Amino acid sequence: MGYVLGEDRSQSVMFPECLDDYILPDNPIRFIDAFVDRLELGELGFQKAEPKDLGRPAYHPGLLLRLYIYGYLNNIRSSRRLERETHRNVELMWLMRKLTPDHKTIADFRKDNLEPIKKVWRELSKLCKQMDLFGGELVAVDGSKFRASNSRERNFKKEKLENLISRIDRRIEEYLAQLEEGDQSEADIKAPTAEELKEKIEALKNRKQTHQQRQEKLKKSGETQISLTDEDSRLMKTREGTNVCYNVQMAVDSKHKLIVAFEATNAVNDFQQLAGIAKQAKQELGVEKLEAVADMGYHDCGEVKECEEDGITVYMEKRPPNQKSGLFTKDDFRYNAEKDVYVCPAGEELGYKREVKEKERQVRHYETSACRNCSKKISCTKGKKRTIKRLADEEVVERMLARVRAGPNKLKLRKQLAEHPFGTIKRSMDQGYFLTRGKLKVGTEICLTMMAYNMKRVINIVGVTKMLEALT
Repeated sequence: MGYVLGEDRSQSVMFPECLDDYILPDNPIRFIDAFVDRLELGELGFQKAEPKDLGRPAYHPGLLLRLYIYGYLNNIRSSRRLERETHRNVELMWLMRKLTPDHKTIADFRKDNLEPIKKVWRELSKLCKQMDLFGGELVAVDGSKFRASNSRERNFKKEKLENLISRIDRRIEEYLAQLEEGDQSEADIKAPTAEELKEKIEALKNRKQTHQQRQEKLKKSGETQISLTDEDSRLMKTREGTNVCYNVQMAVDSKHKLIVAFEATNAVNDFQQLAGIAKQAKQELGVEKLEAVADMGYHDCGEVKECEEDGITVYMEKRPPNQKSGLFTKDDFRYNAEKDVYVCPAGEELGYKREVKEKERQVRHYETSACRNCSKKISCTKGKKRTIKRLADEEVVERMLARVRAGPNKLKLRKQLAEHPFGTIKRSMDQGYFLTRGKLKVGTEICLTMMAYNMKRVINIVGVTKMLEALT
């Protein structure tokens, strides 16, 4: 038996007469075209939304917006790759009307329309809301690290700069010692000359001065680290180790796992990020009340209180107590709200003594004079007496923990809802890293990624035909 044979390359073929015949009715690019066509680009703030009477004609911003949405939907993000695809991709030939802008024009469009592109996200969210794709009852909040366009070698912390300067000082001392030795034995013919040593010392001094300038800049800024390529990025812990990243926060609606809110931050962890993203999700959904579920990395009394005041009910586990010392933890003490006292494992009451400010938070201290003769002191404290600290608004956390105990199944929903989009974006869409630099540009880039994710989800849920019908 032979092989499957293809067509003879010199054989004449009959292609369809027009480009539109290549695009099936349910092709997603028909939705992209219709969706952008419906937008009021001038009202959204896009540059060149109105053509000029004089000068060289510009590309219509709607065409370039279509190009970017298509690119992020199909894992083609760089301006050079998009330029190449306009020459050979039949779908883009249809979408771009066979126009082939160069990579600089494509890149400049994104750079010049950072905020308007974010507004396009809201237009897509309005369409999803119109199609009743948001539940508006429960959202899952989570964060994930996305690689920044900045290597670890171009990121400096205070300790790293101190170590580098110390190493330079040692090298300079070694070279100076070699200079003082002067004469060299015949066997040491490969050793650097005095002139070469002086050049090396000068180069090290210049490098030291550069590091000292970075130290001074770090001190003046009040930051804990500095990045040279992308100044807004930060060194963060990830599952793959430490990398220079952005921490992307996301709120996912429970009905169809659609993203309702997001933000690219440079916070190294999720602490104090809950209220901002939850309130943004509530505003986008347009509801008066909302439930939010998050992991214990978000645990902060002030954030839970802020959510509660805004009508957002939080479900989240408390961080486990540190039991390395082997002593009783705060969880072993029972709080009596009526008497405003803590009852210790020995049955003694710790009363309120004072309130102090610690790390910008008001903290109440509870103590007792019974510690000195207590039989359980050895298991309780190594000091003279045990002090229990209570945040001024800790009752909001206690109410939250009571809700968690009453409805533990809601916590299980978090992984199903929030980790699914991150996994799809990073693995399937290969968009777990940024091409642009700076928080503002990165914010627009993640907006295009989230828009592409939601489009993929909606296409899978209702199909392109119903999406086109919703636009009419």
